[in-house]
Amino acid sequence: MSSPPKTASLSFALAAKLAPATFVCLWATGFIGAKLGLPYVEPLTFLAVRFALVVAIMAPVALLLGAVWPNLTTSGHVAVVGLLIHGGYLGGVFVAISLGMSAGLSALIVSLQPLLTAALVGPLLGEKVTLRQGLGLVLGLAGVALVLSGKLAPAGTGTLFAGFGLDAVVCALVALLSITFGVVYQKRFCAEVDLRSGAVLQYAAAGLAIGALAWIFETNRIVWHLDLVIALGWLVLGLSVGAVSLLMVLIRLGEASRVASLFYLVPPVTALVAFFLFDERLGPLALAGMVVAVLGVALVVTERRS
Repeated sequence: MSSPPKTASLSFALAAKLAPATFVCLWATGFIGAKLGLPYVEPLTFLAVRFALVVAIMAPVALLLGAVWPNLTTSGHVAVVGLLIHGGYLGGVFVAISLGMSAGLSALIVSLQPLLTAALVGPLLGEKVTLRQGLGLVLGLAGVALVLSGKLAPAGTGTLFAGFGLDAVVCALVALLSITFGVVYQKRFCAEVDLRSGAVLQYAAAGLAIGALAWIFETNRIVWHLDLVIALGWLVLGLSVGAVSLLMVLIRLGEASRVASLFYLVPPVTALVAFFLFDERLGPLALAGMVVAVLGVALVVTERRS
């Protein structure tokens, strides 16, 4: 009689252990999807179509599954999270890349997020960041810098900031601040919201904002190439439905600083995927950096045994 609950408990424990690695692998493919699709559509238009498709898929699912919808005040908080995590973060990264910033440099700037999150969680959430975790955060940043050290300057220029201007830097910084405050805000105000209804409200808010900006500032022209269709399909199902839902679960179950540290692993994993898909080579420093980043995250996310 006790076997089914025990089996279910073991399955849940296994899923919980695999969740962080699954999230990192899914999230890392976002840069790959952007690289594949952006040649055929402007960045804000790309995101607006993506968010509209996500809402069209998830809203009926939430209704059919009987999701609990938050009250008006909580819905406002959920909308803020959507504007920050989906609108500000993704919009900032996509526009920065479209303005000439390399994906490597934009990834490095956004990877400062764990340090900012660690600085915020104490005053805002009352979470204590230990010395061990602080060391892990610094190691993670150092590992990311090593991985991307050979990718920051455009080929043949030898100059870090060649090919783009201050507007691209501002967009990348907007993305950094948006994902940082989005994670903290989600943990502080939306921890108990039903993930199904919450996702619909988040994407709806982000879609309205990004869609308005795309209508004002872009031509909205789309070239429906197969690469774009593949990228859009994966970004909708794998990233917006899969990875972001998993991120919300991780934020709910874990400390914000620990969840944020997982973002250090995204650039190294992205570089590894790009090696197999686009033949982007990894040098010795990059390989060493991947090891350092993994060690740094391990220091942050693993509990010290008594």
